[in-house]
Amino acid sequence: MKLTAAEESGVYARKQLLSRARLIAWSHRRRFQMALDLAARVGGSRVLDYGSGDGSFIAMLRRGAHPPPYAAGVEIAPDLVDDCRRRLGYTGAVFVHVDELGTPAAAFDTIYCMEVLEHVVDRRPLLERLKHMLAPGGHLIVSVPVETGVPLVLKQVVRTIAGWRGIGDYPGTDPYRWSEWGPSLFAGPRQHIDRPVHRAASGPPFHDHKGFNWMVLRDDIARLFVLEAVLSSPVSSLPPHFGTQAWFVARRPTTP
Repeated sequence: MKLTAAEESGVYARKQLLSRARLIAWSHRRRFQMALDLAARVGGSRVLDYGSGDGSFIAMLRRGAHPPPYAAGVEIAPDLVDDCRRRLGYTGAVFVHVDELGTPAAAFDTIYCMEVLEHVVDRRPLLERLKHMLAPGGHLIVSVPVETGVPLVLKQVVRTIAGWRGIGDYPGTDPYRWSEWGPSLFAGPRQHIDRPVHRAASGPPFHDHKGFNWMVLRDDIARLFVLEAVLSSPVSSLPPHFGTQAWFVARRPTTP
C-alpha cells in the first residue's frame, strides 16, 4: 500500500500507517487493506465513511481501481474536516462535519464506520441512524479493536513500550485493576467490566478502549441488521478472538 504525499501528511497516517513501531504500522496497514478488500466486495456508488479521521481511507478508495462516483467523509472535529478538505479536495471526495450531514434517508449504498463505535457511550441511536441512512439492501462495514482475551495482553504490552519510546499516542488506556484482568481475558458476549467515561472540554462524553467488548457490539448490530460476516485483521485467516481488529459486514434488511 503506497501512500500519496497528501495521505502521508494526515495526522493519523503519520501516527499509525507510518509509525516508527513496525508492528503498529503493519497492523494498521493490514486494517486499511481489509477495508479496501471489503470495498471491492460490496461495491456501492454512494459511499459514506462515518468517522473518517484524516480521510486516509476515502482517499485510497477514490484512487482505487473502482472508485465510487460519490464518496463522503464525516467527522465530529471541525479541524479534521477542514484539514481533509485542504489536503484531499483534489480527490473529489466530500468532507463534512457531522452536524452538516443530517440524517438523510436511504442516501448511501455503503457506510463504513471504522474504529469509532468503541468510543460511543450510547451506541443504539447511532446504529439506528446509520441504518436509516442506508438504502435497503445496503451494507454497513464496521471495524473495532479487540480488547479482550490474548489480544488485550499483547496490545497493552505494545502500547506501553510505544509510550515509553514516545511513539504516537500509545501510552495505553485507563489502567486495568488486577480484579479486571480475569473477566477481560475470559470475556464472553456480555459486558464484563465497567467502562470509564471521559469528557472533553467540548463534545460528547466518550469511552477509551478499556473494557470494550466486540462481542457485545456484534450482537447489537445483529439486532438491527442482517449480519453477513464477522472477520478479523491483521491476519484474516484467524478468528477475531486472536486478531487486533474485529470486522462486521452487515446489510440493511430490504423489508422493515
